[in-house]
Amino acid sequence: MRVVIQRVKSAKVSVENRVVGEIGKGYLLLVGFKSEDENKTIDKIAEKIVNLRIFGDENDKMNLDLATVKGEILSVSQFTLYADISTGRRPSFIKSASADSALTMYEYFNEKLKEYGFTVKTGVFQEMMDVELINDGPVTIMIDSEDL
Repeated sequence: MRVVIQRVKSAKVSVENRVVGEIGKGYLLLVGFKSEDENKTIDKIAEKIVNLRIFGDENDKMNLDLATVKGEILSVSQFTLYADISTGRRPSFIKSASADSALTMYEYFNEKLKEYGFTVKTGVFQEMMDVELINDGPVTIMIDSEDL
């Protein structure tokens, strides 16, 4: 599992010019799965995300977590996080989970985030989406399950 976390002042995702998910201050998460991912991996990454201290405190040090700043989450599925560009010029997505498997994991992941008490908005799985955001910082962090 891979997640790109972007600390945002606001973010929204649209499908066919219709906003389907929108948040204020919080995290925009780009989320990708591989077929080997398991619920325990998803649990671990969700816990890591909600407890990250990457918001500035009164001294502008990254010391505050999402709950402390009353942040929200916009979660967007992103199978291209597993693009393999090691050969040729066209990416291969063979490492990405199948659509059915990824959807199950994506829904589980979002429910897990909600269990921590956060507002979680989403894009639409397997749709072409337009994502707009105002970065805060910018602060962008990548979590890869293989690094945990």
